[in-house]
Amino acid sequence: MQRKTSHPKGRQAAASDLLAVDRYLAGKPVRRDLLIEYLHRIQDDVGHLPAGLLVALAERLRLAPVEVYEVASFYHHFDVVREGEDAPPKLTVRVCDSVGCAMQGAERLLDELTNAVGAGVRIQRVPCVGRCDAAPVVVVGRRPVPHADARRVAAAIDAGSTVPDMPATAVDLATYRRQGGYEALRQLHGEPDADAAAQRVLDLLDDSRLRGLGGAGFPAGRKWRIVRGHAGPSLMAVNIDEGEPGTFKDRYLLELEPHRVLEGMLIAAQVVGVDAIYLYLRDEYAGLHRLLQRELAALQADPPCPLPHIELRRGAGAYICGEESAMIESIEGKRGMPRQRPPYIAERGLFGRPTLEHNVETLYWVPVILASGADWYASQGRRGCRGVRWFSLSGRVRRPGVYAAPAGISARELIDEYGGGMRDGHRFKAYFPGGASGGILPASLGDLPLDFDTLAEHGCFIGSAAVIVLSDQDKVRELARNAMRFFAHESCGQCTPCRVGTVRAADLMAAPVWDQPLLRDLCQVMQDASICGLGQAAPNPLRCVMRYFPEECQ
Repeated sequence: MQRKTSHPKGRQAAASDLLAVDRYLAGKPVRRDLLIEYLHRIQDDVGHLPAGLLVALAERLRLAPVEVYEVASFYHHFDVVREGEDAPPKLTVRVCDSVGCAMQGAERLLDELTNAVGAGVRIQRVPCVGRCDAAPVVVVGRRPVPHADARRVAAAIDAGSTVPDMPATAVDLATYRRQGGYEALRQLHGEPDADAAAQRVLDLLDDSRLRGLGGAGFPAGRKWRIVRGHAGPSLMAVNIDEGEPGTFKDRYLLELEPHRVLEGMLIAAQVVGVDAIYLYLRDEYAGLHRLLQRELAALQADPPCPLPHIELRRGAGAYICGEESAMIESIEGKRGMPRQRPPYIAERGLFGRPTLEHNVETLYWVPVILASGADWYASQGRRGCRGVRWFSLSGRVRRPGVYAAPAGISARELIDEYGGGMRDGHRFKAYFPGGASGGILPASLGDLPLDFDTLAEHGCFIGSAAVIVLSDQDKVRELARNAMRFFAHESCGQCTPCRVGTVRAADLMAAPVWDQPLLRDLCQVMQDASICGLGQAAPNPLRCVMRYFPEECQ
C-alpha cells in the first residue's frame, strides 16, 4: 500500500491583503512580467512592501511567494518588511556618495544630515543618482535637491516637497512637429517598397558610422541588420537606465527633446520590423517618468503613422540593469541578472524573441542623420575620429553639464572649450574618461582623443562619455576606492569573481600601503572570469592608480 503524503500549502494570503492587492492591480493586466510595476504601486502607496501584500500578490499572479520575494529584495528601492519587523520611516532622504558627489563633500553632508534630521526621516547613502553636474545631490522622497547642503535639505523636508517637478524645458509634441519632427518617420512609413526604404536607412547608418553610444560602440546599422535578419516579429528595448557614476546625458536629452529620441526609436522599429517597444527608465528619474508618460500619451493619441505597442517601465535601483540582458530580465519581471551568452539578445532576447536594444543617445542621432545626411555626421570629429556625441562633464570644472562635441576631442579641450576651464584654485590632475568603470588617466595624457578604440592601450575606455575631472586637491586612490565600493554594492552576486572580488579589492584598497601584487592578481581574475562587464571593468580605476599614480599606493 502506498503511503499518502501531504504537502504543506505554505502561507495563505489574508482576505484583506487580497482585497488590497486587487486595488493595486486595477487597470493593469495581471501578468507576471509586470511584477515590478505592481511592486512599485504598493511601495509608492504604503512606503514599503509588507510581507502580507507580497504573499497576496504572489497568489494573484499564481507565483510562489519566494518568487515575488526574491525580486522585491533584489532591487535597492524596494523595502521588504517581514512580519514582526518595524516599517521604515515614511520619508527617506537619499544622499549620493558616488565619485562626483564625494568630491563635493558628500561624506560631510551625510554626517550633518544624520545629526540634524528628526524622527520619522531615514538618511540613506545611495549610489549615483544621475545629476553629477549639480553635486552634491540629495533626493528627498523622490524630489532631487541639487547643490545640496543641510539647510536646503531641511527646507525641502519641511516643505513636504517629495514629488519631483516635471522638466519644464522639454520640446513637446506640438512644438516638435512644427519644427519638422516625425516627418522622416512619416515618409519612411509611406514608402511603397518597405524593404527598399529600410535598406536605404541601413546604408545611411553604415555610411554615417554611427555606433552604439551607450558604451559598447557596436555599429548601429550592423546591429539593425542582425536583428532584422532573424525570424520575427521582433521586439525593442530602449535602455534609459544610465547608472554609471558620472553619466547624465540620457536624462538631459530626454528632458530637452524627448520626441527626437522617440522618433529615432520608431524609425528603428519600422526598419527592423518591431511590433512592441519597451522603454526601461531608471527609477531615480521620477520627473522624467512623468514627462514621458505625458508625451507618449500625446503621441499615441495623435500618431504620425501606425505605432507599435509601447510600454514604459520603471527600474527599481539596480546599476546592473544597464547591462542589456539584465535589463531584459528586469522587463520580464525578474531579478536583473545578466544572461550567459550565446544566445545573444539579437537572436533570443526579450520574451525569447529577437530584440533590438539601444540607448537614448544613439536613437537621438538617427533623425538627425536622416535629415542632415551621413556625410554631415561622419565629417564631424577631430584627429581622424568620426561623428559627434554628447559628453557628460563633471568634477572640478567651472561649467559642468552635457555638451555635444566632436568625437576625438581631448579632455583638455573639453574642459577649456566647453567646461569653462578648471575652477579657481584647482589644477588639472586626472580624469575618468568614461565614468567610474572607464579607468583614470593623468593630466599628462589629457590630449588623447576621446573616442572608441583610442584609449585601450592606456587601460581605459570612453564608454558612455562621462568625463569626471579631478584636480590637485583630489586623492586619486580614494576616488578609485569609491568606484570599487560602488561596484561591490551594485554587483548582482551571480558570479564569484565579481561578488567577492569587488568587496575584497575595496578592503585591500583601504590599506595605507597597497599590496600591489595581490591586487594585480585579483584584477586579472575579475577581468577573466566575471560573467558581465561590471566585474570585467571594475578593476580599471584600480589598475590605473597603480600604473599612473604609484606614489599614491605607498
